[in-house]
Amino acid sequence: MATQVKDSEDLAARLCLSLLQELLSGYTPGDFAVRLWEGTRWAPEPLQPSRCTLLLSHPGALRRMLATPNQLNLAEAYVYGDFDVEGDLEALVAMGDHLRSQSHTLWEKLNLARALRSLPDSGPQRRGRQAARLRGEKHSLDRDRQAIAYHYNVSNDFYALFLDRRMVYSCAYFADPEEELDLAQERKLDYVCRKLRLRPGDRLLDIGCGWGGLMLHAAQHYGAEVVGVTLSQPQAELASQRLRQAGLADRCRVDLLDYRQLDPAERFDKLVSIGMVEHVGADHLPEYFRKAWELLRPGGVFLNHGIADHASRPPAEARGYLNTYVFPDGELPPLHAVLRAAEEARFEVRDAESLREHYALTLRHWVRRLEACHQEALRHVDEATYRIWRLYMAGSANWFARGYLGVFQALLVKPDRGISGLPLTRGDWYK
Repeated sequence: MATQVKDSEDLAARLCLSLLQELLSGYTPGDFAVRLWEGTRWAPEPLQPSRCTLLLSHPGALRRMLATPNQLNLAEAYVYGDFDVEGDLEALVAMGDHLRSQSHTLWEKLNLARALRSLPDSGPQRRGRQAARLRGEKHSLDRDRQAIAYHYNVSNDFYALFLDRRMVYSCAYFADPEEELDLAQERKLDYVCRKLRLRPGDRLLDIGCGWGGLMLHAAQHYGAEVVGVTLSQPQAELASQRLRQAGLADRCRVDLLDYRQLDPAERFDKLVSIGMVEHVGADHLPEYFRKAWELLRPGGVFLNHGIADHASRPPAEARGYLNTYVFPDGELPPLHAVLRAAEEARFEVRDAESLREHYALTLRHWVRRLEACHQEALRHVDEATYRIWRLYMAGSANWFARGYLGVFQALLVKPDRGISGLPLTRGDWYK
C-alpha cells in the first residue's frame, strides 16, 4: 500500500510540474520558483534569484487552485492552505493575473481540465475565517454595521502589528520611497490638516475616524476641536482611550454611529473623510454629500479621500475576493462619479490630487510588517485571517502599482455667497 501511495504521489508531482511549465511558458519574469509537497523544486531560470517560491502543500493543490479558473477560487486555495508563498507575495499576485488572463482554445481547455481532474481531489479542511454573510438591504444602517464589523472588529492588537504607531489605516505620504512608515504617515496627517487650513478653535468632523490618529494630530498640533464617528466599537473604544490619555477629552469625542445619524443641528467649520467613501456605495453618494453639505458651515471645506476605480481595470470578477473576504459591500466608484455627486450637492471642487504611488508604497510596508509578525499575529487571529490580510494587501499593492486603482484627495468648498475664503495659491500646503 505504501508503494502505491508513493507511486501515486510521484505521478502527481510529475503532472504538476508539467502543467506549471506549460501554463507559465509565456510568463516573462523568471524570478520565481516552485516547490512541491515532497521537496521537488523547479525554477524556470535556475541561475536567477527567486523573488518568491510557490509551495504546493499536497498532491491535489493544483487541482484546487485551477479547476475553477477565477480569482476567488485561486485566493481561497491560498487562504485555506492548499498552497503557500515564501518571499514576495506581490510577485506571485502578478503571476496569478497572468494565469487568469491566458486565452486558450476549447481543445486546450478540455485538455487542461482533464489533466487537473487526474490529480487527487483532496486537501486540508477549510477552517478559520469564513466569507462574509451579511443580512438586510445593501447599505442600510444595520447592514453597513455588519460590513464594518466584519473587517474592522477583527482585533485592535492585530492591526497594531502592521500599522504605524498612530494606527492610520490609509495611504501615507512619502517624500522618498525609502522613508519609514511612521514618518510618512505623520506627514500625511499634517498634509491633510494643511489642506483643510485648520486653525485653533475650528470644529472638525472626522467621518470614519478609525482609531483616532487624525483626531489626535489635529487637536495636538492645530488646536482643533474634533468629533469623530465610526461604526466599529473596538475602534471607538481605543480612539476614546487615546484621546483621554492625551488630555484631549474636553475638546474631542468619538461617537459610535453612522454619519447619516449625525444631528443636523451640529455645525462644523471643516469636514474630513479618509478611506470611508468606499463604504458608502455608488447609489448613496448623493446622500453622503448632501449630509456633508448640511453639516458644514458656509465657507467651510471638506476633504474627501478615497480609493477610486479606473477604466482600465480588469473585469469586475477580480473584485470577488475583496467583496467576499475583505470589504463586503465595498464599492470603488470612479473619481468622476464622486466629484459629480459632490457638485450636485452644491459643493465646489477646488482641488483633486492622486496619491496612487503612495498607496502602493504604504501597502508594501504593511505586508512586510505583517509578515515579520506572523507568529505574533496568530495570538490574535487564525491562520486564515492572517492570509486574507496578507493577500489583500499584497494584491492591492500590485493593483495600485499597475494603475488599476487610484486614490484621490478632493478638496471641496461650501461657498459663502460665492466667496470661497481660500487663498489664491496652494503655497501654504507645502510649507
